[in-house]
Amino acid sequence: MIGLLQRVTQARVEVAGELVGAIDQGLLVLVAVQPEDNESRAERLLERLLGYRVFPDASGRMNLSLRDVKGGLLLVPQFTLAADTRKGTRASFTSAAPPELGERLFAHLLECARQTHQPVASGRFGADMQVSLTNDGPVTFWLES
Repeated sequence: MIGLLQRVTQARVEVAGELVGAIDQGLLVLVAVQPEDNESRAERLLERLLGYRVFPDASGRMNLSLRDVKGGLLLVPQFTLAADTRKGTRASFTSAAPPELGERLFAHLLECARQTHQPVASGRFGADMQVSLTNDGPVTFWLES
């Protein structure tokens, strides 16, 4: 699984003009599922997201995790992160998981997140989403599990 995490002061997701998820300070994470992924990889990605030290401590160093600052977590499914862009001028999505697997593992990730952390919000799998955010830093990391 791929998680592109962005430290934010706020983020929101809308579908057809309806707000479906929003957080204040925390992490916006764009999530892609690949064909070889499974539940244990989703759980490992979540552990990394919750424990990754990206927030500043009193000295200004990135030593605090999402758990430490009790920030929000906004998970947004984004299969395009798994695209193969090595050749040509158009991405290939053969390296992304089939929609059924992607939806199942994203739902598993979301459920595990809701069981272990609050607040948690999400985008909607398969929807045309409008995502807005204020990137803090900017701080952006690519994580894989």
